[in-house]
Amino acid sequence: MEKIDTYYDEFQVLRKVSMNIKKRELVVLFGPNGHGKSSLLKSICGLLTPVSGSIKYKNLEITKLPTKKIVEMGITYIAEERNLFPQLTVLENLRLGAYNVNARKKEKENLTYVFELFPTLKDRTNQSVSTLSGGEARMLAMGRGLMSNAAFLAIDEPSLGLAPNLRVEVLDQISEINQRGVSILLVEQSSPKALDIADRIYLMEEGEIVFQGNKEEALNGNYFKEAFLGM
Repeated sequence: MEKIDTYYDEFQVLRKVSMNIKKRELVVLFGPNGHGKSSLLKSICGLLTPVSGSIKYKNLEITKLPTKKIVEMGITYIAEERNLFPQLTVLENLRLGAYNVNARKKEKENLTYVFELFPTLKDRTNQSVSTLSGGEARMLAMGRGLMSNAAFLAIDEPSLGLAPNLRVEVLDQISEINQRGVSILLVEQSSPKALDIADRIYLMEEGEIVFQGNKEEALNGNYFKEAFLGM
């Protein structure tokens, strides 16, 4: 993406944001709450339309495309709120992820893939989502995203609100998804574990990218370590 400007009504939330995510790469975007991280994911996935700038996926312009078309191309947004259907079963929620035409063709294959990644979900196939733990609900949200036949996941703060051991487990699972070939843009507010699994790191403040680099470059900056990693 190049020089993305995005607004909520008259309020500008993204300012000339440029970012590049390579195939099979896991990129982590850090930053404080309310500084535009979620808005960037929504802009990529068609939930917000940038006023200016360009977003390309596999060299195709997607900036003005509807979300439905973007999902069909293999891009899926996994929201912080999860947006699950609590009264439906785990299996029913997963199948709802395969709503687009390309995903329906590979529903059985992708379901097998999800259960390999998250065996806990397989054990709870017919269980109501309302009975899942926070960690299990996060797994289900990611699994439903993969059911859309995603090649690129935009994941918004998956460890938020989880106990420390569950945060590590969820981030390990995201790393495993990436190692299986899915490109990932992961948003986190502050997590040393997210830094560990990242190929590259960006830092956003007040809707602008103020740092980009690898883990070593991030750890060489005291401001980054103290403000965003608690180190």
